[in-house]
Amino acid sequence: MHAIRPGLSPATWRKSSHSNEPGGDCVEIADNIPGTVLVRDSKHPHGPALALPATAWTAFVATLSRRQGTCSATRENLSPRR
Repeated sequence: MHAIRPGLSPATWRKSSHSNEPGGDCVEIADNIPGTVLVRDSKHPHGPALALPATAWTAFVATLSRRQGTCSATRENLSPRR
């Protein structure tokens, strides 16, 4: 996992529909780069982003889903597109 500067890749960003809830905890991902998922804070779109192997992101989302009991919603909104 390493920080990258936005703009260095052709990332297409999207955020979970759950990010529109009050509180401002918004995470965006870009999953259009083969084998990589980029993650950033939507409140700071020009700030740093993390580049994760797609397999690591998938495991992270699956763990969150099990712990929060929001399997389908979390997977639908944050899982990398195939």
